[in-house]
Amino acid sequence: MESDYDELDRRLVHALQIDGRAPFSTIAEVLGVSDRTIARRYARLRSAGAVRVLCGVDPTALGGVLWFLRVRCAPTASVPVAEALARRPDTSWVSLSSGGTEITCVVRAESEADSEALLLVKLPRTPRVEGVTAHSVLHAFYGGPDNLIGKLGSLDEMAIERLRPLPVSNRLGPVRLDDGDRKLLATLATDGRAGFEQLAAVTGWSATTVRRRLTELRERGVLYLDIDVDWRMFDMGSRTLLWLSVAPAHLTEVGQALAEHPEIAFAAATTGPTNLYASVVCANQWELYRYLTTRVATLPAITQVETAPVIRTVKQAGQCRSGDLPGLIT
Repeated sequence: MESDYDELDRRLVHALQIDGRAPFSTIAEVLGVSDRTIARRYARLRSAGAVRVLCGVDPTALGGVLWFLRVRCAPTASVPVAEALARRPDTSWVSLSSGGTEITCVVRAESEADSEALLLVKLPRTPRVEGVTAHSVLHAFYGGPDNLIGKLGSLDEMAIERLRPLPVSNRLGPVRLDDGDRKLLATLATDGRAGFEQLAAVTGWSATTVRRRLTELRERGVLYLDIDVDWRMFDMGSRTLLWLSVAPAHLTEVGQALAEHPEIAFAAATTGPTNLYASVVCANQWELYRYLTTRVATLPAITQVETAPVIRTVKQAGQCRSGDLPGLIT
């Protein structure tokens, strides 16, 4: 089937991956087209759900934990439970896999109490949940501010350098969020390109205060820019979750090698029955087979590989992909 996207769409998306808040005038200059063309293209892609700039939050910078949950349900219960998880503000990437009997999701817990409440109280008492496996992220090898578009994009090094934002200085120390911060982050989670005046109206701060606080949150590692894209734009469509067991002495080596693979969108060392998780994006099942039997097969010290093809994404990068159903898990 002929793609609805062209090379300018792909170059625009790559530019946004480098700096999601770059002015359209800067992107237009680098890509050699008019400001109006870039603004029009972005508006079309965004309204079609093909691209969305957002700001992600790293819970570990707030003293929290990032969890991967594998929730097993009866087939008739998987959709409502997945939708209920998707309605929670602390979840992202809620997917149905394993023939629709398992839900996988990412949960950001800001404290041990939040983790305990969800894992020990709320989920086990949810009707028709048969079991939960929780994996906390120990170290991310690829993901977060590192996006797969950076591997697939077609911009040359000169264009990338012209678009690359100035680095922020790293500042250590505890970070406390107030109500204004939470309103700021909630708005940026849906539109990472929201203007300073819009953010000022949401938070009740001045535009100068918003600008300063955004810089502070990025310096402290709390906030990072990300991009959500329709992978069909890059002839990629099938997403598969990998759960691998690796000898501890080789975990760093294997994780770093996975991070370099062009098919890998996310890779992290985790706790749990397996100790390495990866999200793989391939064009089709044949390409997935080729990837598993070539690149993955040559990695050392892997003792187990479990694959879970995603059959439906209910929530992607913090945004629901299906209609609302009554919340079960609150």
